[in-house]
Amino acid sequence: MSQDEPTDEAVVQTASDAAEGLVFSRYKQSDVRDCDITVTFEAGVLEVDVYINVPDDVDGPDPEDTADEAALAARDAVDDLFGE
Repeated sequence: MSQDEPTDEAVVQTASDAAEGLVFSRYKQSDVRDCDITVTFEAGVLEVDVYINVPDDVDGPDPEDTADEAALAARDAVDDLFGE
């Protein structure tokens, strides 16, 4: 790793923040029963898993679609971090 590359911790934090930001831009925090964002970055490989539990009576986008979009937002944020 060169000195200009972000640390693994910075990559994980950036991805996590982006995913969480997207989720809570779509839902009020009080409407979300559970939100689990798991990010790993090992050997240059980023893995992002997002789970959202929102009651059926809450208006808003589909939770599965939102989870997928949050994972993509995390990956995009990491790409930006690396300047790609």
